[in-house]
Amino acid sequence: MQKRTVYLFVFDTLSDWEAGYAVAGINNPAFQAKPGSFHMKTAGLSKDPVTTMGGITILPDLTLDELEASQSAMLILPGGSTWDRGENTAAVEKAISFLAGEVPVAAICGATAGLARAGILDDKYHTSNSLDYLRATNYRGEAFYRDQPAVTDGGLITAGGLAPIDFAGHIFKRLGVYSTDLLDSWYGLFKTGDPSYFRDLVQSSGT
Repeated sequence: MQKRTVYLFVFDTLSDWEAGYAVAGINNPAFQAKPGSFHMKTAGLSKDPVTTMGGITILPDLTLDELEASQSAMLILPGGSTWDRGENTAAVEKAISFLAGEVPVAAICGATAGLARAGILDDKYHTSNSLDYLRATNYRGEAFYRDQPAVTDGGLITAGGLAPIDFAGHIFKRLGVYSTDLLDSWYGLFKTGDPSYFRDLVQSSGT
């Protein structure tokens, strides 16, 4: 089985917690509908090490320039303080090319502001940290804003920074990482901590 690659954009100040659930679920074959179908790689502005908000050093596997939409399953854009300074424009340009190639893009927290500045959210249903947060970008997509933890519109997934579990759930659904029943159990377990969902998770997986 040929694995499909999901790319995580990594950069200085990356918010560690925002993509954590998604990254772990995608790369871990346990409970997956087709175990081992996906793997994760990191992409940076360069191949120089980056330091996350939590002080973790990441050495990118490749650069954004090396990414090809046709050879990718998804691009994940986590938040971080550099987005609010108008940085990471290369990642926004790559997101535009992925969407044009009908390859999904998932953005959370500050990354949604980066997409908003580029006009990507002007005609797609989306969410973010708040509507006021996106208004500061002077974007024109207010009518498409939804006050929800995470939103999927076609190939675009957006989420607020306090919704990493919802973000991951939408990513898993878009990629088909888990069956519907198993995804419901996964979401219930991590969202509520109720151990009964773990039993459902095991039963749904058939293990």
